[in-house]
Amino acid sequence: MIRVAVPAKINLALLVGERRQDGFHEVATVLQRIDLCDRLELSEGSGLAVEGFAGDTLVRRALEALASAAGVEPRWRVRLEKRIPLSAGLGGGSADAAAALVLANRTLAARLPPERLVEVAAGIGADVPFFLTPGPKLAEGVGERLSRLELPQGYWIVLALPPDAVKASSGAVYARFDELGGGAAFPERRAELAAALASCRRPLDLASLPANDLAEAAGRPHVADELLASDAFRADVSGAGPAVYGLFERRGDAHRAARRCRRLGRVWVAAPVW
Repeated sequence: MIRVAVPAKINLALLVGERRQDGFHEVATVLQRIDLCDRLELSEGSGLAVEGFAGDTLVRRALEALASAAGVEPRWRVRLEKRIPLSAGLGGGSADAAAALVLANRTLAARLPPERLVEVAAGIGADVPFFLTPGPKLAEGVGERLSRLELPQGYWIVLALPPDAVKASSGAVYARFDELGGGAAFPERRAELAAALASCRRPLDLASLPANDLAEAAGRPHVADELLASDAFRADVSGAGPAVYGLFERRGDAHRAARRCRRLGRVWVAAPVW
């Protein structure tokens, strides 16, 4: 049996283009792992079983896809302990699926090579390939083109999830983005992002990254303004929301902001992890 911590992610930037003919949107997003983690255990079994979280679909789909690609029967037992909030824009389901793929692949007599594992992961969800390997990354295309980034890691993160913030689905947020006429300035925004990343050396430089293009469509919660008023040097929606993050230079400031924001919903203090 192998047991691992499975980190969530935040989107330090998320730029979205207009809807393509295939129905997808071109994106450019900066993905950073954080130390708010699920726990996942995997062992070989007589069949495929995912326990501990009745709502799982991605881990099961990922392992079925891995078995099909490897030409074997799916014979794994997985136990999930969920700590990452569900449907919040923090990538918990994708992270769990990626962790299961990596661990299960190690049990195979003939392991899938990294590039084939990425293909399997991409078929499960846009964020899944990001979680296969460590380090912050720039994801482009529909999330399948990944580039390693060297980003500063010495800061603190306050995550906030308002109790009344409910996301029907990421698809609904993107549909609202289209209704609002978003995406027309994507090439210019992409150039802005490239320039900001090229000059990003210190944690405070992260403040220059472009804001999340989906924030308005997701319904940017008031807690983002509360975090800025509490000395966050950046605050934004993560992914398609509804979770909001604030970035702080000092741990003490992050904890003070967290105490101030608890009246507005669930709050966590986290740090970036590689």
